Amino acid sequence: MKFAIAVFAPAHAPASRRALRFAQAVLAEGHEIVRLFFYQDGVHSASANVVFPQDESDIAAQWHTFIQQAQLDAVVCIAAALRRGVLDEQEAGRYGRPAANLPEPWVLSGLGQLHEAAQAADRLVSFGGV
Repeated sequence: MKFAIAVFAPAHAPASRRALRFAQAVLAEGHEIVRLFFYQDGVHSASANVVFPQDESDIAAQWHTFIQQAQLDAVVCIAAALRRGVLDEQEAGRYGRPAANLPEPWVLSGLGQLHEAAQAADRLVSFGGV
């Protein structure tokens, strides 16, 4: 089965942790993840500047590692990211900001990527939406 996964919650929220565990289970069961799409406050999961206290699990780092190791398509909504200060090199330069905080393998793109993923997948599962 092919899944598209949308994450609306920031890395420190339980919904983000549940989304990560769900994504790991999807792959462990032999299914496919068409795309991970981070939207609204979920874009914070992609920021290289998220720091967790020592007594908490660093879900942002776990997302990053999981995406790299599984070689997944991880898209961050550009409008939501810009609004929340999550920028790649290109956008930081465009808006004259001093630094970028969106590392690879994350990619900024539009909401159309979520629509495309939903069309390509058998199931769209979202975590943390309103």
